[in-house]
Amino acid sequence: MAFCFLFGKIVGTFLGQAIGIDGDVGGVGFAMVGLMFAQGWMTKKGWMLTETKNGILFWSSMYIPIIIAMAATQNVKAALSGGWVALLAGVVATLLPMLLVPLLSKIGKPKN
Repeated sequence: MAFCFLFGKIVGTFLGQAIGIDGDVGGVGFAMVGLMFAQGWMTKKGWMLTETKNGILFWSSMYIPIIIAMAATQNVKAALSGGWVALLAGVVATLLPMLLVPLLSKIGKPKN
C-alpha cells in the first residue's frame, strides 16, 4: 500500500508539472489504480491474505470521501481568491441542498 501511495504521488506530481500546475494531479487516483493492479497480481500469486484483502476493501471504500474532501479544499481556496461572486455561489450551492434535506427525507415514506 505504501508503494502504491508513493507511485501515485510521484505520477501525480509529474503530471502536474507536465501541465504546468504546482501540485499533485490525480495522485490518489493513480495510487488506487496501482492498488487494484497489485491486488490482482497478489491474488494470482496466492499471496492475498484475508487481512490484506480487508485493508484494501477499507481503503477502496474511503476513496470517494477522500477525493470529495480534497476537491472541497481546492474549491474553497478558489472561491476565496475568485471574489464575492464565487464565494456566494459556493455558499448557495451548499445551503440550498441542506435546506432541502427535510423535504427529500419525506419522499418515499408511507403515509400514516
